[in-house]
Formats: sequence, C-alpha cells, structure tokens
Amino acid sequence: MTPSAEIILTVPASTAYISDVRDFVGQHAQSQGFEPTDIDAIRLSVDEAYTNVIKHAYHFDEEQSVSIRIEVIPTGICISISDRGIPYNLKTYKEPDIADRIRNRQRGGVGVFLIHKLMDQVEYLHDEGCNIIRMIKRR
Repeated sequence: MTPSAEIILTVPASTAYISDVRDFVGQHAQSQGFEPTDIDAIRLSVDEAYTNVIKHAYHFDEEQSVSIRIEVIPTGICISISDRGIPYNLKTYKEPDIADRIRNRQRGGVGVFLIHKLMDQVEYLHDEGCNIIRMIKRR
C-alpha cells in the first residue's frame, strides 16, 4: 500500500472470522515494514477490539457486520474498526489489576488495557450511529 492508501475488510460479527481479520492486518503491517513484534502487537490489538465488538456491541449477533479499515499514514499505520452496535462507554472503564487477575486466575477483561498498551494511539469515536475504535501504530 502506498502512503494515504486505504483498504477495507468487512466481515460478519463472528469469532469464526478472527483469523481472517488477524491475517488481513498482519499482512498489511508486514507490507509496510513493521518488525515482527510490532506486527504481533497490531494483530493482538485488532483481535481484542474485534472480539469486544462481537461480545459487547453486538452480543454475538452474527447477522451484524464489522469493518476493518487500514490506512497507511506518514508515521505508520492507522486501523479503524467500526460497527453499528451498542456504543462503548469509555467512562465506565477501570484499568484492571493484572496481578490480581493472575492471582485469582481470572480470564478476560484485559482487552482494552492491552490495546492501549500495545498501540501508540487509541481513540473511540461515535459518528451517526457508527462506533469506531481508531488505533495507530508508529514505525
């Protein structure tokens, strides 16, 4: 992809498409010269965001769809995931106590935390009924 180019993948809101989504973003990150550790971070962040849409925005309604948009920017790559489900309320977010979660062997509940740790910039937008999580990873 050339600078300012974009490509969009739209898939059903189903966990059956997680590997397709991960491969889509991984291939494009690799084509932009990202290091393997950064590609893994991008893939994991997109995996978490996509899974959150499936679970929380759509409550596992596989009739709904999710769009993943990749845009090459001068400093790296911008990935936007959009849906038309229930909006995410960032005001209710509380950073998890990771040590406590490990100690109590609790699964899940760390997706938003991971996304913010792995990506360089994350923002949540809501525009005309569309929810968007916009994530940037710099080279």
